[in-house]
Amino acid sequence: MVDAAPTSLPATPSFRLDGRRALVTGAGRGIGAAMASALADAGAEVILAARTTTEVEAVSAAIAERGGRSAPLNLDVTNIARAREILAAQPAFHILVSNAGTNRPKPFAEVSEDDYSAVVDLNLKASFFVSQTVAKRMADEGIQGSIIFMSSQMGHVGAPNRTLYCASKHAIEGLMKAMAIELGPQGIRINTIAPTFIETPMTRPFLQDPAFTQSVLSKIRLGRLGRVEDLMGAVVYLASDASALVTGTSLVIDGGWTAG
Repeated sequence: MVDAAPTSLPATPSFRLDGRRALVTGAGRGIGAAMASALADAGAEVILAARTTTEVEAVSAAIAERGGRSAPLNLDVTNIARAREILAAQPAFHILVSNAGTNRPKPFAEVSEDDYSAVVDLNLKASFFVSQTVAKRMADEGIQGSIIFMSSQMGHVGAPNRTLYCASKHAIEGLMKAMAIELGPQGIRINTIAPTFIETPMTRPFLQDPAFTQSVLSKIRLGRLGRVEDLMGAVVYLASDASALVTGTSLVIDGGWTAG
């Protein structure tokens, strides 16, 4: 009896990020700090960008205690010209997580021009030009990188008191798709992560209202609020070779909110 030849199985693509540099904006706390930690755990050297230097210094120290590599960077992404100068002085990045963002929830009729500028300038304009700066450098240096925008389930649905936030996040989804088409031939992948309500310093004031929290939980089919840990695997996946054919898509992590 002749022994059958051993079956040849494909190798699982690596989730490791060794040898790659990542930039995470809004990395001083909440989702941004978690994204930076996840990338560092996977082996990336992570540059932690935020306006508040003390916050990113603290996150960087915590990453170092876990054996990761990172450095803080004082960066106001809304100052486009200065942000370009600061990023030009950095070595090229293989990964960008454009996470800096804000929200000013209020009824549509009460939204002011100042509210509009605060939300749209940070959530959309700054994301656009930071990603443009990083993508140009990737293309110039032949880096087949990954750009990940932090979107929201509100980039896919609407909600009361969130016209500005929904507008900015729907725009991010459109930006991501157009960038994916334009930059795909250069091997640069563009995707979004779209979470439901995650317990962070930004959402905590809203979630202290029991009626609001109950309304949120009634729409999350898994019956609980999101945690930053729920997003950490997603960012590593989208940054790594495991998602080498994934571009122009939104990874919705919403506990079933947008399912119907």
